[in-house]
Amino acid sequence: MSKKLEGKIAVVTGGSAGIGLGIAKRFAQEGARVFITGRRQSELDKAIASIGRNASAIQGDTANLADLDRIYATVKAQGGHLDVLAANAGFYEPGTLGEITEAHFDKTFNINVRGLLFAVQKALPLLTKGSSVILTGSVASTFTRRRTSSFSHAPKRWLRSALWASRQVAVLIRRFGRTLP
Repeated sequence: MSKKLEGKIAVVTGGSAGIGLGIAKRFAQEGARVFITGRRQSELDKAIASIGRNASAIQGDTANLADLDRIYATVKAQGGHLDVLAANAGFYEPGTLGEITEAHFDKTFNINVRGLLFAVQKALPLLTKGSSVILTGSVASTFTRRRTSSFSHAPKRWLRSALWASRQVAVLIRRFGRTLP
């Protein structure tokens, strides 16, 4: 396997399971020093054991700004900068429109929208010139199934709009390097 990411520093939010864990494993295989984040320490511990060397876990919730500050302070202290951010943390729980509660709404939007936005925003000072920001989503936002409402997919649809915004972030990184306006 090539070592395209040799010497690079990567953060994968939601890196303890699923797509995020797969991304983290691949980054580590490619030579990156990988920091994974997640809300459950027990799942982070299992993930680190499966990733192997060059991986560290930082427990935190991307919807919590204090946790994001602590996550990036740890990355800065241990890695110095950031070459790759994979903003992958997400939440999905099916339900019909009549079943949606205020708590469900808040959890869905806090993780899938607020968490994504602030995970990228708070990473900006650490991103190096030429770095990559990867936003993951789901094809589930393109169709609706029984026991789901269009609300359930709204955050993923928002992600498509965020992809446009990420292009703007890329332009700023290329133009200004680490010192973004």
